[in-house]
Amino acid sequence: MIILLDIGNTNIKIGIVENSEIVYTWRIASDHSKTADEFGMIFYDLFANIRRSFDDVEGIIMSSVAPALNYTIEHMCSYYLKHKPITVNCSLNLGIELGYTNPEDLGADRIVNSVAAYKIYGGPCLVVDFGSATTFNLITGTGVFAGGAIAPGIKTSAEALTNTAAKLPRIELVKPENIIAKTTIENMQSGIIYGFTGLVEGIVNGMKRESNFDNLKVIATGGMSQLVGSNGNIFDKIDRALSLKGLKILYELNV
Repeated sequence: MIILLDIGNTNIKIGIVENSEIVYTWRIASDHSKTADEFGMIFYDLFANIRRSFDDVEGIIMSSVAPALNYTIEHMCSYYLKHKPITVNCSLNLGIELGYTNPEDLGADRIVNSVAAYKIYGGPCLVVDFGSATTFNLITGTGVFAGGAIAPGIKTSAEALTNTAAKLPRIELVKPENIIAKTTIENMQSGIIYGFTGLVEGIVNGMKRESNFDNLKVIATGGMSQLVGSNGNIFDKIDRALSLKGLKILYELNV
């Protein structure tokens, strides 16, 4: 049993690999107040629910964009799971080349998604990841990470709007039927969701023109991908499990 850990700013995605397949997945909060022991008990309960134990673990790989959690999770893995995790960084065997000015500055989440997209869907491809930030990652047909862009995340933008404008309420992120909305809540939903759709379309189309790649495949991932993707034909594929698939590929390349 191989453990996949994708540590984000909001959630930790967990995957279980058995017989070369991802068979179970969970999400837990990226809670900086929790100790290694508390995370250990969470994993104990998750494993017990699928009738597995810590003794079944053969290896662990993790990617993280939340450095404050790294030591806690690594300590939990070493103490409870008895394995030190492989940590994703630019020095691993990635299966792709990083054509980035400072490869060590490239986020582990972007590396993992790019590896998965190129391996699974082939290049050239563009990965759009809807997380706390929205990242755009371009990979060439020969497997070179060529660069990209970073924009605010949808939830991050909604929170900023609520926190900055005192009279605007917190809202559920659902798409209203019409762009011209009739209530304050629907006005906010329209501005955020249709506005973000325009942002994504603009960047995707700009990268298509600038890269001049024929048959560029656009793959979306992340929790908000279907909300934006359902508004038009922006993406060729929505794959919400892309990061876990990338971790599995990287584990196999580096174990």
